Amino acid sequence: MPLNSSSIKALCFDVDGTLSDTDDLYAKKVSKFIPRFLFKDTDHAARRFVMWVEAPGNALLGLADTLHLDDEMVAVINWLSRHRRHSSKEFLLIPGVDEMLKQLHGRYPMSVVTARDEKGTMAFLERFDLVKYFDVIVTGLSAKHTKPYPDPVLLAAEKMNVPPENCLMIGDTTVDIRAGKSAGAQTVGVLCGFGEEPELRKMGADLILEDTTKLLEIL
Repeated sequence: MPLNSSSIKALCFDVDGTLSDTDDLYAKKVSKFIPRFLFKDTDHAARRFVMWVEAPGNALLGLADTLHLDDEMVAVINWLSRHRRHSSKEFLLIPGVDEMLKQLHGRYPMSVVTARDEKGTMAFLERFDLVKYFDVIVTGLSAKHTKPYPDPVLLAAEKMNVPPENCLMIGDTTVDIRAGKSAGAQTVGVLCGFGEEPELRKMGADLILEDTTKLLEIL
């Protein structure tokens, strides 16, 4: 179903692969060890591998989505959120995201809807001075269930005082799309993170964008 931009009154952003990027230098090092006979684009495969290592919650949620083990994997994610020791490596900001948020700020209520824990989410947002752009921050333990359940999107919509059907969920994985669709929101899949276009389209993304900053072209 095509995106209906006129009905969008609020924005919900995932973090990993949507606002945050991975270390390109680290990915280039990993790329040297990716077997070319298995992967046509070793650079792309290396970036995905690095992001999955740095954000295992996304990897596990993606696996759960494939195996239909939502309940079991969400319990694992919740445990990881409470007990995981944080990596010393940090994600970077996707180029242009700060300017995009600056231009959207004031035009729409905006929220973060992530499976990350609160400490990691706030550390990322504070590092790049992004907290000021968001009215609501929903992390992995804010709602009863995390993505791909609709709970986090519904909570963000409630806190922004906007009906879920007037929200736009922006994310890079099938769990983002599922969470948004099951909440009744419209969804945009971005290709700057973990997900691939065919799987995002299959899950029902209303629009696919090359990267998150392209939102400015449609809003």
